[in-house]
Amino acid sequence: MAIFLTADSKVIVQGMTGSEGMKHTTRMLASGTRIVGGVNPRKAGTSVDFPGDVSVPVFGTVAEAMTETGADVSVVFVPPAFAKAAVVEAVDAGIGLLVVITEGIAVKDAAEFYNHSLGKGTRIIGPNCPGLISPGQSNAGIIPANISGPGRVGLVSKSGTLTYQMMYELRDFGFSSAVGIGGDPVIGTTHIDCLEAFENDPDTDAIVMIGEIGGDAEERAAAYVKEHVTKPVVGYVAGFTAPEGKTMGHAGAIVSGSAGTAQGKKEALEAAGVKVGRTPSETADLMRQIMQGLQT
Repeated sequence: MAIFLTADSKVIVQGMTGSEGMKHTTRMLASGTRIVGGVNPRKAGTSVDFPGDVSVPVFGTVAEAMTETGADVSVVFVPPAFAKAAVVEAVDAGIGLLVVITEGIAVKDAAEFYNHSLGKGTRIIGPNCPGLISPGQSNAGIIPANISGPGRVGLVSKSGTLTYQMMYELRDFGFSSAVGIGGDPVIGTTHIDCLEAFENDPDTDAIVMIGEIGGDAEERAAAYVKEHVTKPVVGYVAGFTAPEGKTMGHAGAIVSGSAGTAQGKKEALEAAGVKVGRTPSETADLMRQIMQGLQT
């Protein structure tokens, strides 16, 4: 089992023929992802050859690609100016999972395509995210597949680089799934969505949650953990050394009062029974202790 993405997922890539799309499609194929098509209206009817004697057909629309291949996942490597149209197209075609890697999308565009997706049956991951991976099964996005193997830890993270670091630090245990949800102000899938999915996944034993200063997503996630999550959760909040009143990196909002600060988030999480590390390595050690305890 895994959450959202499995070995059976059939993946198409919007923007596959661009430089980023080509590079990361090559990597996804190498990690075992079932990529069944690309989408580029200007190159419809052609195919692209990848290492390993893999030829991937290019379709003019997402709907056509889904009809021809049975695809249920799309990964978006479309430039920011065209990303909204690409997302709306995929949502209207009925894609089940839409992974929006593109960074720099206007907040207005993200808000509009998120609202457009509501009630349509499409789960959006991102934008401005590394995607998600179920090691040994499938990889949709830009997470390096060789950092860690399959295991029973679930990971949800706002930060791409901290996703990679945590996967590396806990590689001796491995992951059921790791989801990089992105740090933009408007994202399709939240910490809470992933916590719920991991709680319901029989092959996830414990959960690592990585947040950042800004906004109140982590405080809301803490309240959800307290009410609904029975599995052990370990947390890390990036930004303990950040000056107050600043938006750091791609944190979702300016810190105001105690809501949004690393210390405020840490206290909210700890009040919900979540163990919180002050560094990524300390956080990994906390999870290591939990996993070793579960194995005895």
